[in-house]
This record gives sequence, structure tokens and C-alpha cells, in this order.
Amino acid sequence: MAASKSPFFDTATTLGKIVAFFGVSALCGVLAAGLLVPAAAAAGTAASGSIQFFDQLPSELQRGALAQPSSIYASDGSLIATLYEENRQPVTLDQISPNMIDAMLAIEDDRYYEHGGVDLQGIFSAVVSNVTSDRTRGASTITQQYVNNVIIDTNLQEGGEVVFSGQKTIGDKLREVKLAIAVEKELSKEEILEGYFNIVPFSGKTFGVQAASKYFFNVEAKDLSIAQAALLAGVVNGPTYYSPELNPERSLARRNLVLDAMLDKGRITQEEHDAAVATPMELNLTPVPNNCVGAVQAPYFCDYVEHLILNDPAYGAEREDREKLLYRGGLSITTTLNPTLQNAAQAAINETANPDTTDAEIGHSMVSVEPGTGKILVMAQNTRYTPELAPGNSVQNFNVDVYQDGDPTKYLNGLGGFQPGSTYKPFTVAAWLDSGKTLNATLNGNKRTYPAGTRWNASCYGGAYVSTEPWTPINYGDTNYRTTTVLEGLAQSFNTITLAEARELDLCKFQEMAFAAGVHNGKGADGEREMLSVDPPSTFGGGGDASPLSMATGFATFAAEGLMCEPRALVSVKTSDGEELPVPEQSCSQVMRKEVAQGVNMATQRVMTAGSGINLQVGVPIAGKTGTNDFRSQTWFMGYSTGLSTASWIGNWKANNTSMSDKLIGGRIYPEIDGSLIAGPSWKNFIQRVPGQYGANPFANPPANVVGQAPAPPRPSAPAPNRDNRGNNGNNQNNDD
Repeated sequence: MAASKSPFFDTATTLGKIVAFFGVSALCGVLAAGLLVPAAAAAGTAASGSIQFFDQLPSELQRGALAQPSSIYASDGSLIATLYEENRQPVTLDQISPNMIDAMLAIEDDRYYEHGGVDLQGIFSAVVSNVTSDRTRGASTITQQYVNNVIIDTNLQEGGEVVFSGQKTIGDKLREVKLAIAVEKELSKEEILEGYFNIVPFSGKTFGVQAASKYFFNVEAKDLSIAQAALLAGVVNGPTYYSPELNPERSLARRNLVLDAMLDKGRITQEEHDAAVATPMELNLTPVPNNCVGAVQAPYFCDYVEHLILNDPAYGAEREDREKLLYRGGLSITTTLNPTLQNAAQAAINETANPDTTDAEIGHSMVSVEPGTGKILVMAQNTRYTPELAPGNSVQNFNVDVYQDGDPTKYLNGLGGFQPGSTYKPFTVAAWLDSGKTLNATLNGNKRTYPAGTRWNASCYGGAYVSTEPWTPINYGDTNYRTTTVLEGLAQSFNTITLAEARELDLCKFQEMAFAAGVHNGKGADGEREMLSVDPPSTFGGGGDASPLSMATGFATFAAEGLMCEPRALVSVKTSDGEELPVPEQSCSQVMRKEVAQGVNMATQRVMTAGSGINLQVGVPIAGKTGTNDFRSQTWFMGYSTGLSTASWIGNWKANNTSMSDKLIGGRIYPEIDGSLIAGPSWKNFIQRVPGQYGANPFANPPANVVGQAPAPPRPSAPAPNRDNRGNNGNNQNNDD
């Protein structure tokens, strides 16, 4: 049950208004005494107590830096996204239209240049007006409003309690009064007015006159007309109540009231007044899209950059400090993204697996890095970046790990990758060559069963890995079991040849080489990066899940002849005043002998001329490898030149082991699922859109001792199918690329 109001204090009644008049009069007397009379000279206990209370109030306004949006830019300076808690674009007083200044002073504080922060005359006038009319009139000066907004902004930044106008006590108001007086002594009138125009809210997350001008009219604050300025000045009194967007009739009436005040105060002529009143609102709403949801381009790359900043102690000791800097600090973040390549990749993805014509569980992504630098040039995928739950929507990044460097405190918002299938085979070839063997060495690729208890050399397992179940690897189509070279074994993606290599190697060696090249478990959470698992099937299937970014990095290491460069997204981070903040430096190291990488490049080029990539050539020197897992739920194409390494992935991201065979992909159902049929052509579509936009020099030939002596030509036989022989993920359905 609501408490009944006493008519003595109800300002809606005449008696209440009279009581309020005398109450405010008494308050003004206390203020005058506190401002003008030393406490020791005050007569009477009550007066002394009031003055003592006033003297104990804080006399210095704590002003933090105003919140400003941060911007993320591509390498060419084009905008990727704007991140903010408050959309504010600070301007100086000379960048604000005189019309705006006149309108604000006329309606809010016409005696601004005559008082010292508190206008006692204005207070009495407001009380009299409120007693004698039905219209409520405030008495806070521009300076007091500035103080109030600074207090609110500071409390928001520091997590303190925010007290709005309707909740204020007499103590809150007295505090604002004293601080207003102190501000007037510290700052000039122009400085206060400039601060006010930059801090005051106009709607939602739009703060300051420049952002408001751009939002409501898409004009600069310096170009506001009389009618536009009056509209904005009217909004300040109640950003929601007088919102031109939400309550246009109310806003228009308020605008005309401001115009009346401007005329009454002599700030505009009658002719200007009448013309402005006759002017329709003519809004041109131009919102600034916020966060990666509103990214202009590359929303998933935006998300990745956002998490890199929030994970890095260089931008604040605690996460809340980093959030404050990112969303309120006005950072200018320049990145490695190449918009031309990004747009081409996104177009290719959309043509292959548009979310409107593709089953919701089918994901498609591409990520490209630059060999020799690690710069991330492309990060695209086929879902719409939005938290709204609907088919084709997702904010999770298909391209990256779950956690940065396996640290569970550094979330990256990634899925953590997928089983890489035969795209992992080149690392077995790398280990083969690193051991001193040659590409033209011949191996027996006949079909055979490895019984339970088979011992495999594995130094990281105490010397041996022992199979627990019998295992019979098979090639694609259960065919092509023959003796051939390591070079042709990779070109044709023969599983049995890869296993024959593994029998002569240390299983841990190729995993260590892949790990050193940048390929790791994308779902690791033990505080550091982890290798994929060590077991025989992982020689041609990869033991675990690797992210597309991780795989693109690994193949970039081949392209750079064994030089592995950590993926890099940040070029520079600057504060609003131009201070350079640290960014991770380029980090590259030689992890593989050049001749070994050159040998792998020879083999992966053969994939493109005589293997599963034969239909994916693009007229420049290209190497590549296809891959498909046993379940036909994950498909890949790794395409690379000397200047660009790209992972193209298509798979079932919601049900990792569920086949895509009966799923709609770009409006069609594919009769067969493998990396050469979907992921590869999508990569080709991407590359053909950007001729000359990436380095594509001829790959260096490996030395003769890496190639070895070519065997005598075999007798003619039926050609091998151009299919990527699916690699096994550990079960006995060994039918993987």
C-alpha cells in the first residue's frame, strides 16, 4: 500500500508549492551563508551547523578522461569496426555551431556568463514559476549540469553508485553546488561549456554534440542550422522523453519551445524564428554500428582482434582495465587485414556455402597468412556474425583456437579446429626428408594388416608406441596398392605409402615437426600449446583437431622454406592522444632445414599437377594438399604460393563426426564429399578473384640429395583416380584423404 502524501509537501498542490517556495528560500539562505560568510562568524547553532556541513563537502571535481570509441582498421586504413560503451566524438568549442551554443544557453542557462556556477536568481525565478504555473522549471546551471554528468561518468568508469536526478538527496545537490563553484574557479567559461557539450547525453549511447549531430542529421556540429540546434538543445532535458526518433511530436514541440526561448532572449530574429518553426525535423539517422556485430568488414577478424587486446596484460593489469581501455579509451588499432583479399575470400565463401542456401550445421571458412611475416591477411566464414539465434548465425570463430596459446584464461571465442585429414601428410614427408631419406625413394604400398601389439618407434613414448588393436589401412576406393615413390605417394595421397614411411621413422618426429611449424591442438587448455596426438593413424590424419589458422601457419612455414612466423594481427595500437602502446613483435624462427621444406614444396606442387589438385591450378606456381576425414564431415584444401598460405575448410561444425553427404551446401547436395570437390574449388574461386595481389614466385628446387635418383618408369597401368585418399582418425574405417 502506497504511503499517503502530506499536502504540506506535495508540490502538486498550491499549499505544497508555497511550502516548497519557503523551503528553497531557506536553502538558498544556507547556500548564501556557506558561500559568503565565514563559519566562525555565523550566528546561531543551525546556521553554523549548515555552514559546517557545506564546508565539509568535497571542493574538487574528479574528472576522468571522457569515454571515446575505439576503432579497428585494416592495413590500408579502411575501417573494420568501432567499439564503444559511449559513442562520443570530442570537439573544441570553435567546432560547434554558434546556433547550438545560443540554443543551449537560451533554454538551459541564459545567465551562464553572469553567475559563478550557481544562479541564486535563477533558483528563485524557478521556484516562483513552479508555484504560479503548472509548468515545472529547473534551476541547474550549465556548470551544475556539467558537474552532474562528470560525477555520473566517473562513477560509471570506477564502478561506483550512479545517482540520477530524481534520486538525489539535499546532500547530493549541495555537493554539486559546491563542486560547480570550484569548477568555475578552476576553468574558464569556455572550457566548461566545451566540456559540457562533449559530455552531455543525447540518446542511448550517443554522447556529445558532435556524435549527436552525426547521428540525427549526419552533419558536423559546426554546421548545425538553427532548427537542428534547437532540436538537439531540447533533447538534453530528456533524451528518451524528447527523442526525435522515439517521440517525434514531443520532440518537435520541445524544439519550438527552444526557438521561442532563443527569440525571447534576443539570440535569433523573428524572421529566423518563424523560418525555423516552419522547418520539418528532417532527420537523417546515421547510427555508428557498435562492436563486431556492426563491423563494416571482416567481423570474425574483428572478434579475434578484440580478444587479443582483452587477453594481453600490455593493455591493463586486469581484464576490467583492458575492457575500459578498449571500449572507452579511444584506441586506434591498425591490423594486418588485407581488404582486397578479404572481400575476395568472403565472396568465394558466399558462392560456395551461402548461409541462406546451406544447412545450418555446415560451416565454411578461409584464413590466409603471409609466409615470412605471419601477417593474417584474410579471416572469413559463411555465417552471419550476430548473437541472434537463427540458422546461419554464429558469433563463434571457425578459424581459431578455443584459447590463446592453450591458456584457459585467454578465451579466443574459436571452435578450436577440426580433424585435418590428409592435409597432415606433408609433415610425415618432412620428417622423412629430415631423416636423410629422399623423395624418390620407393616404398611398398601393398595392403597389409598391422596386428595388435605392433611396435612403432616413438621416442616420446619411452621408445615405442604399441598398437592395441589390429589395423588395416586402405587407400581411397580400396585400390592402388603398389610400390611407388614417396613423391608420388603424396601426390596421389596413398595412405599405405604414408604408413610405410612411418614404419621407418620415429612417430614423434613428424608430430614435433608439425608442432614446430605452427600446427597444434586447437582445443588445448593446459596452459600451453600441445602437439597433436602420437599414434600411427595420425601420420595421415593428424591426431586431434587443428584450427584453420594453425594449419595455414604450418603450410606458410613450408612456403617460407622452413621459417615459421607466429600469426600476427596487430600492427599498431595508439591512444586518443597519439601514444603508441606495445604490440607483439614479428616473431619468426627457422624450424626446418631449407632443403627439407623445398622437398615438401616439390611434392605438394606435384599434388597440383598430377594429383587431387589437378583441377585447381590457377596459372601461377602453386602448391597444395587436399584432406577429408573418415566420416566425410570435415574437408580441407591447403593452397599456398611463396607469398600466401590459405586454409579453406568446409565441415559439419555442430556435429563433428556426422557426414555432409546428405546436407545442402550452397543449394546443392554433393554426390561425393572430399576436399578436392568443395573446399578446393572455393579456394580457386578466391585466388582467381585477386590475380597479382599476392606473391607467387617459382618455388626453389630442392638439392639432388633430397630428390634422390628417380626409379625406372613403371609399365603402363590404369591411371589413379584424382581423389584425395582420406586419412584415418583412429578407427578401422581407413578411408580418409
